Amino acid sequence: MKKCVLFFAVVALLIPVSVMAQDPNDGWVKIFNGKDLNGWKANDTEGEFYVNDAGEIAGKGGRCHLFYMEELQEFELLIDVYINDKGNSGVYVLSPWIDNNWPTGGFEVQVNATHTDPVKTGSLYEIISIFESPVPADKWYTLHLTVKGNRLTVEIDGKVLYTYIDPTARFAVARGQGQGQGQNPNPNRPQNAQRGTFKYIGQKGHIALQQHDPGSLPRFKNIYIKKL
Repeated sequence: MKKCVLFFAVVALLIPVSVMAQDPNDGWVKIFNGKDLNGWKANDTEGEFYVNDAGEIAGKGGRCHLFYMEELQEFELLIDVYINDKGNSGVYVLSPWIDNNWPTGGFEVQVNATHTDPVKTGSLYEIISIFESPVPADKWYTLHLTVKGNRLTVEIDGKVLYTYIDPTARFAVARGQGQGQGQNPNPNRPQNAQRGTFKYIGQKGHIALQQHDPGSLPRFKNIYIKKL
């Protein structure tokens, strides 16, 4: 994406933790089979997502976002991520579906080690800005996101970068009511159901992967969710 802003309402957690094992008996479910994009859907034709010969989701071309089509609310996501030198991408959570456009709702965790955009890997785009990437380009890393209550925790390779606390989410209302795209349980946030602008932790939404521009070649594998 294109602009950066200062962060707010964040609790920084510096103690490293181990990456959680993807044990299906512990509630983890694999949502990418390594063979095809069953369960996923691209929202644009400018770019392309495909499964490469290594069994990874790969992106190429112009703007495109690949949505996991089940809506989720409280969950953990584990995903291995790779971005090329000068490439830009992102992993969205709680994002409403949107056709032929950048997602305007939900939350994007930035994937960018060396792109000209100053907002680097691990940032929560337009909310929490990290200006030095914790991982280099051309290297796989594990991104672990936890969405629960009004909090979103971001970990990379077992280290917690921060927990973002949504200061405007009306958590009790968001959990109990107004979870569809035609309703907005938080009057402090703008809404436009057709363009998907809902943006508060507590809403339901999709996981989405970003193909940013022709110079970007992101790859993703080992994708697991655990509903909370």
